[in-house]
Amino acid sequence: MPWRRELWPAEVARVAIVAPDTHIHEVLVEVAGAGAFEPDVPSGDDLVGPASLDAVLDAAHRSARSTVVPGWVRADDLAGLRETLDPLGGAVAHLPGRRGLVPPTAHVESRPSAALRPLVTTYGTIPSRDVDPTWFAAVVYVLMFGMMFGDVGHGLGVVLLGVFALRSHDGVLAPASRVAPFLVGAGVAATAFGLLYGEAFGPTGLVPTLWIRPLDEPERLLVAGLVVGGVLLAVTYVLAIVNRWREGGPRLALYDSSGIAGAVLLLGVGAVAGALVNGGAGWWWLAAALGCIGTLLVLVGLLARTGGSGAGVAEALVELFDTLLRLGSNIVSFTRLAAFGLTHAVITEVVWDGSVSLWQRSAVGMSAAVLLFVVGNVGAFALGALVAAIQALRLEYYELFSRLFAGTGRPFTPWYLPLDRSETS
Repeated sequence: MPWRRELWPAEVARVAIVAPDTHIHEVLVEVAGAGAFEPDVPSGDDLVGPASLDAVLDAAHRSARSTVVPGWVRADDLAGLRETLDPLGGAVAHLPGRRGLVPPTAHVESRPSAALRPLVTTYGTIPSRDVDPTWFAAVVYVLMFGMMFGDVGHGLGVVLLGVFALRSHDGVLAPASRVAPFLVGAGVAATAFGLLYGEAFGPTGLVPTLWIRPLDEPERLLVAGLVVGGVLLAVTYVLAIVNRWREGGPRLALYDSSGIAGAVLLLGVGAVAGALVNGGAGWWWLAAALGCIGTLLVLVGLLARTGGSGAGVAEALVELFDTLLRLGSNIVSFTRLAAFGLTHAVITEVVWDGSVSLWQRSAVGMSAAVLLFVVGNVGAFALGALVAAIQALRLEYYELFSRLFAGTGRPFTPWYLPLDRSETS
């Protein structure tokens, strides 16, 4: 199904363009015109413009009056490229992969995923074997933004900004259209949480409270932030286990701190939470068992990587301590979902209380109340939106992506000649 293709980077094949020396120039011009082939050239060489033709030829291999140019092509473009080169005497031959040769990362682009992908690529290029987390990252981002910026009025304001950005196709505001999907999604999430919190430009009573008032039950909101963080970490571990398996097989998936071993430790933390809520020795025994198993698995993986020498053991123990400490700090870090939600609620409540107080004094006070309400909400909107946007990005990159990716890949960069082909002949 089409949506399943967006869960993984596109398949990229290792191939070689082969042509007689007498036709290689014409064949390469056609290849560049197709814009589907990435040749092997020294890093740093620019693959745009006529000069790149010489760079590709310099990196080619010549054998028995033929020229061979190795490189990469999307599997979906392979048939079309062969059809283009066949009349010219060129061919596309498959090349076997070799150990250490990492394919570039290409994507099966759809318009929505292309708009959302900068959220991931700003962190780094997805490795070619890994899950493409674009949709997961986008949903998580707007969810966390909404939880920290829950207000119906302010959320609808963000939606309006998103709609305006979506229509800005020309002029200096054209780049804003790229972030329009995030603005609309974040605004909808903020509006939904505003209904849960009963907030609309503050505690104005314009909307009912469907869940809790943040300032009335801050402890409950903090617990909710921890629960949301635990669920997001759990989903991230599932995706990370798939990535580790595809990168290094079952052994890496089992022993890596971002694989099954780390997931077992997270389950141990969940068992501790269950013990604190429900009581009973069974929960504590489960937490202890999961903690010991997870710690042992992580330690084995670290020892295998650092070696069995005394220095290796010391390094493994230090890294084990760091792993345990980081897991705890990562979970606690999600309390900021509640903390910044509370901060936004405090600011809007101060503005509302001040406006009500001024309104009850005199006609001049009414004018001052309107001014305070407008200016105060503009300030709360600007400050709250900025903080929520930054903190949601910070949580996603440091707490989630740091586990999801063991490293980053390199983007697939097709070679093309943007000039008239007659200029290259």
